[in-house]
Amino acid sequence: MSFYRLALATVSLSLMLPCALPVLAVDGPPETEPAIAEPEVRPLLQERSQEDAAALERQVAQDEQQLLQAGQDSFLALWKPANSSEPSGAVIIVPGAGENADWPVTVGPLRRKLPDANWASLSLSLPDMQSTASQPRPVEQEKPPAEPAPNSSSKDASTTAKPIEQAASAGTDSTATPLQTSESFKAMSTADAARIYARIDAALAFAQQQNMRTVVLLGNGTGAYWAARYISERKPPQIAKLILVAAATPDQVKPELSQLTPNLTVGLLDVFYKDTVLARKSALQRLQASKRANRQNVVQVGLIAMPGNREAEQEQLMRRVRGWLSPQPAANESHAARE
Repeated sequence: MSFYRLALATVSLSLMLPCALPVLAVDGPPETEPAIAEPEVRPLLQERSQEDAAALERQVAQDEQQLLQAGQDSFLALWKPANSSEPSGAVIIVPGAGENADWPVTVGPLRRKLPDANWASLSLSLPDMQSTASQPRPVEQEKPPAEPAPNSSSKDASTTAKPIEQAASAGTDSTATPLQTSESFKAMSTADAARIYARIDAALAFAQQQNMRTVVLLGNGTGAYWAARYISERKPPQIAKLILVAAATPDQVKPELSQLTPNLTVGLLDVFYKDTVLARKSALQRLQASKRANRQNVVQVGLIAMPGNREAEQEQLMRRVRGWLSPQPAANESHAARE
């Protein structure tokens, strides 16, 4: 009997042991979960225009620097008073895309030479344009393994190719419709215009603080477009004249510059370089549009670029600008196309 009792006790203990193990596991202390690392927050990158302005702050004399406020943005402007006790006024210079307030072509030379012609100069820094920013490169999706080409000699070749062709055509569909792209671009262009207008507003307020009796707006490249559009939409009474130099309409932006200039009531000097067919064609469109609108205060001047002699090129531009700003009878000549 003792043998059977011992065997029964052994069997009972072996049956109870598996049931006891989970209880021991549950009753034990819980394991500590590893902490989830917080994602690193990177600081926002500066706009390229801000980097350019920071570089100018190190290069340009401190007494020429003016930090102006446009809404929530502060921006650098370069100010040079006229070298006269009785200045004729101030010329506000609007640079083109990719240019800064002391750009070596047109912007910088004019801002430095105008004070000797009895005009103060105020050259602006513009924000980066959202509407003309480079589009991101499309991400190339991973392609599925190539399937063996069907045997063209087989009668089933045409039916075998159809599913493959349909899959390829389905992969070319874009998630953004042309309407969505157009509306997005229009919104960005409107935002660009608002930021530029705010900076011109701040420049006008600064010029008035300097007791400038006459204010002229001068735009270079795409800056000429924004200057003309600002006057067309805002119609500021402080601005008496507008100067366009090598005017260009930003890509895809509406309306075209030739649609804006005929509606302007201020005196207009339109300087273009006639070395390229596109520049001559655009200048002719603006001139013809002004004639149809019977504009009597438009002067158009065609210059020749001098790539090998930049100093002489900038000097001829300065002579044209100075001559038009001076109260001479020839400056009032209507629709004049000069060389």
